Amino acid sequence: MKIVADENIPLADVFFGGLGEVVSVPGRTLNAAQVADADVLLVRSVTRVNRELLENSKVRFVASATSGIDHVDTDWLKEKGIGFAHAPGCNADSVVEYVLSVINVLSEQLGFSLKEQVVGIIGKGQVGGRLLRRLEALGVRCLVHDPFAPAEKTEQQAELDDLLAKSDIISLHTPLTKHGDHPTFHLLNAHCIGLIRPGSILINSSRGPVVDNLVLLDRLRQGDMTAVLDVWEQEPDINPELLDHVAIGTPHIAGYSLEAKIRGTGMIYQAMCRYFGFPTRVRINNVMPIPVLRSMTFSSDVQAEEAITTALRAVYDVRRDDNRLRLALRQRKEAVPVVFDRLRKTYPERREFQSLKVRLRNATPDVKHQLEGQGFRVVSE
Repeated sequence: MKIVADENIPLADVFFGGLGEVVSVPGRTLNAAQVADADVLLVRSVTRVNRELLENSKVRFVASATSGIDHVDTDWLKEKGIGFAHAPGCNADSVVEYVLSVINVLSEQLGFSLKEQVVGIIGKGQVGGRLLRRLEALGVRCLVHDPFAPAEKTEQQAELDDLLAKSDIISLHTPLTKHGDHPTFHLLNAHCIGLIRPGSILINSSRGPVVDNLVLLDRLRQGDMTAVLDVWEQEPDINPELLDHVAIGTPHIAGYSLEAKIRGTGMIYQAMCRYFGFPTRVRINNVMPIPVLRSMTFSSDVQAEEAITTALRAVYDVRRDDNRLRLALRQRKEAVPVVFDRLRKTYPERREFQSLKVRLRNATPDVKHQLEGQGFRVVSE
């Protein structure tokens, strides 16, 4: 069995090597000739999987090690009897922790207390739902807009226009769709971006085209709001001027924690084994590396906010990724797409909050509750 895999799928050889010959290829430039004699194709979000790629191939099964599937023509795969699987939720915690890191950094830079802000969450799926729970654990008031969520009358639910007008921080967590009753392409258009009140913060870690980037740039030129972008229109050829106007800009890596990547590989490995009837011999927990920082201890007088900020930044500080993108583009202004993709390919190891054991010595129950609510493993001593 020949398995063609995007070279950025971690541990592909470890998971799939026992099932066949694994051939690694660059996902962005993957073409029909490279998959013509393959039995299985494993991709990430940069590869368009459709008729043009697979029509004359032997591929019987396709899997994407990602949550989103807007890059895959699932209807065509079904029509041709080609199996398909993806990894919903594999990077949800990673994206949530990216957003939490962004908010933590901006609260210090802009001088606000998170507990005094209203956070608007657009999309209550795997990521949005988990972000909501972590913010609620901190006592933050949230508004939620999701036309696909169960119709429940709660204080959180809001129409999109109301959410945009009433939120201090707006975080986007929708898939990219262009059809259906609620398409998300340019969901935030000129009308919606105009509703965002001065002083508010917009964070997009979903898909670039969910926000009209040119309209956003016009608004940012006015200097009355803050934006954070991990995803961009026209990736990897992003707009350098837009990067200059955002407070934090990163190269589509919000979901790039090591846990998320390995979890995604493991999920599609299990799906492939089920599809072909193979036994599953590789376990995610058995191949997860030990983190460099394994534990941290706080004394009894630590306050919850101080403990969370210290632990959060020790595990992940988004400013490193922002600086990495800006520095790389300053050095190679003429090669934006190349730089963008290289930063993703060579992304350093980043762990999730769950990798850190936090030890508390006689701390208050509130400190323990809030740290646990953010995903840290807490041990009271």
